[in-house]
Amino acid sequence: MTFSIVGRDEAGTALGVAVASKFLAVGAAVPAAEAQVGAVATQAMANLRYRPDGLVLLREGKPASTVVAALTRDDEQREHRQVGVVDAEGGSGSFTGSECIGWAGHRTGPGYAIQGNCLVGPDVVAAAEAAWCAARAPSLARRLLSALGAGDAAGGDRRGRQSAALLVVAPGAGYGGGSDVLVDLRVDDHPTPVAELDRLLTLHGLYFGKPDPESLLALDENLRSEVAGHLTRLGHDPGADFDRAYETWIGTENYEERHVAGFIDPVVLERLRAQERT
Repeated sequence: MTFSIVGRDEAGTALGVAVASKFLAVGAAVPAAEAQVGAVATQAMANLRYRPDGLVLLREGKPASTVVAALTRDDEQREHRQVGVVDAEGGSGSFTGSECIGWAGHRTGPGYAIQGNCLVGPDVVAAAEAAWCAARAPSLARRLLSALGAGDAAGGDRRGRQSAALLVVAPGAGYGGGSDVLVDLRVDDHPTPVAELDRLLTLHGLYFGKPDPESLLALDENLRSEVAGHLTRLGHDPGADFDRAYETWIGTENYEERHVAGFIDPVVLERLRAQERT
């Protein structure tokens, strides 16, 4: 009772899953991904073993189509299952059991697998595929969400809306470079979960996005004076130690991923100016 897209970016570095459903906390059940290995979505009468077992097979170098066949072959309930897989090379595979609640079906292509069940009709996966193929999104997360949004706009789950999730992995892309989890966002219970997921992804970009090196502004005397004034009025008086006061404000506001010593990200500068205005 879900629709999802599993995908890989064109550079071959990021893998992920976007999913929506009339189901509580769908992100806790459907998606799994491992950097440089592959991604899996298990749904319908979801077999949660498909997630770790699928990643093991992908880690062994099995192509996505082989993984799908292996996962479903010995599963006595396979006709009630649905699964989509994309491997690290961009190969894809999907399976829709004959007993899945209609409308149910899937579409696959290079770097993507789209599947859904209990949908208003085939237009859901068709719209998601069209959006995926047409997208010029700046990131895999945005491209996956664009496809999910198109499926949602086409009607999505015929029972209604409740939850959505987005998982994207890439080598060393997590917070502080300490993990491979680039994006892990979940909307567990919401009347418009895909729209809410979009809002959260925008916030994720603000707090965890990296600054554009070409746009960084050097903290020269004039800019330091402006920033110091803002900090003072916000209760972070720099006194004789501007750098410490500025870095404290950065940490307090959770902009540390955008911090580059000696410079200020224009995004952060605008937030600083806006914070004082409010």
